[in-house]
Amino acid sequence: MLKVGFIGLGVMGNSMAKNILRAGFPLTVWNRTRSKADELVGMGAILAATPADVARGADVVLLCLSDTPDVLEVVLGANGVIEGARQGLILVDHSTIKPAGSRELFDRLQKMGVESLDAPVSGGDIGARNGTLSIMVGGNAAALEKVMPVLLAEGKTITHVGGHGAGQIAKAANQIMVAAQMVAEAELLIFAQKAGADPVKVIEAIKSGAAQCWTLDVKPPKLFAGNRNPGFKASLQAKDLAIVMETAREYLVALPGTAVATQLFNGMVACGEGNLDNSAVLGMLERMNDETLRLATDL
Repeated sequence: MLKVGFIGLGVMGNSMAKNILRAGFPLTVWNRTRSKADELVGMGAILAATPADVARGADVVLLCLSDTPDVLEVVLGANGVIEGARQGLILVDHSTIKPAGSRELFDRLQKMGVESLDAPVSGGDIGARNGTLSIMVGGNAAALEKVMPVLLAEGKTITHVGGHGAGQIAKAANQIMVAAQMVAEAELLIFAQKAGADPVKVIEAIKSGAAQCWTLDVKPPKLFAGNRNPGFKASLQAKDLAIVMETAREYLVALPGTAVATQLFNGMVACGEGNLDNSAVLGMLERMNDETLRLATDL
């Protein structure tokens, strides 16, 4: 059985690591905030002192970190994965980072005989807890086949998109759609309420028709209950959209709708709301329209 290392135990990573343990894989973990590993250690995981130590005892190392600089530091920096890596190790990066960052990792690691896969995920905290994530993978197909048993503990839809960086491009495309859905949901809720309709009833009326999507299935009950806690933080949505727009500039792609969504999420962060759920972009529409979404109990 593959020996697994996991680095990055935030909202997503913690649940993903638990599912790997439950699947029976020997697991070593590391996180900057050591206390976030306590529950996993109690379940049988081993806590490593450094990312290099995680790599020394593992066949596959998985990362789930916030941004490109974090990944590059943890892998290539002092006491990083690269210092404990050996030939045959496979690095799987579940983080959402720049495609260029994934290709940089590949270039550095392949010289040591270490394979790398960019494998960002979609499905949010619910998918991470339930082991039903969608995983989009860029890199060598043979390496993916070797680590597939581990990925199947985390997700149900695992797609080999193409070469190195292709997984990150797929995730950027995913975030274009997610942002558009969050903004559209906010707009339709404020539009319906301000125009005189019950937004709860409007959601019921449209969510099984042509407007059906994951966002309308999952987010409205939380918003109607006054719950804007993450989920997926708006600050991370803003970060992902920055990656989208930077990559779009690199390839001369016009994304007018995504540019507007990017400004709305940047506005959330500027207003101190980056730690709220990405569906809380509703607050930006509330301010723009001088209309506050009423709770379900007030309608």
